[in-house]
Amino acid sequence: MSQAQAPEPRTTLDPERVAHWLARHPDFFVGREGLLQQLKVPHPHTQGAISLLERLVHDLRERAETAEWRLEHLLETARHNEAQYQRTRSLILALLEAENIDALGEALSTQLSEQFRTQAVALWLDSPHDDSAVQPPQLRLDDAARATLEALLDGHNSRCTQLSRDAWHQLLPHSEPPENSGSCAVTRLTMGEPLGYLLLASQESEHFRATLDTLFTDYLGEIVGRLLIRLDTAHARRD
Repeated sequence: MSQAQAPEPRTTLDPERVAHWLARHPDFFVGREGLLQQLKVPHPHTQGAISLLERLVHDLRERAETAEWRLEHLLETARHNEAQYQRTRSLILALLEAENIDALGEALSTQLSEQFRTQAVALWLDSPHDDSAVQPPQLRLDDAARATLEALLDGHNSRCTQLSRDAWHQLLPHSEPPENSGSCAVTRLTMGEPLGYLLLASQESEHFRATLDTLFTDYLGEIVGRLLIRLDTAHARRD
């Protein structure tokens, strides 16, 4: 009487080896399309399984939607940058057309209000030519104003920060203060020598929030500083 043979032990294929083998043989399913239809994979969002083909269609749709969102985001960014460029261009051209420092201050105030929703501007200068003729937003810099402006800068060349009602009264005496506190962007005007400060302010406390980048404020300060030197030189030649 022969003894029954013991069943051979079941072997389980290593998933990693299977995946590696399939990756090396991408043509394995050619002619075995029926096998593809039988394969089931987990549903990406709910319990249960769906066919491999359904999953592929789902993944492709998600990729298309993601690509569409990214494209729309890029277009929106491009539109914003274009608008920002046009506003900045209008501002700089108006500043370049100023024939004197008073006109420069007026152009600053008008353009920043119309193009950038800046509600108040002050141009605090060390040495106005004629103190009696100084008109806002140009103001004569004194020790008290300098101390307040330096406190706002807190060691930076440019800074966005909160502006208290008392500081608003002191630094922007020609404009209506906020009910509580506003916000401001302040930059030091320096072209080889201290010239003064440029202060942009809003009655909205978050308009110039502290986390904002100061690249635009730095850039505007450099332009204004150069124009102040140029206009001051032209004034001296006329005298």
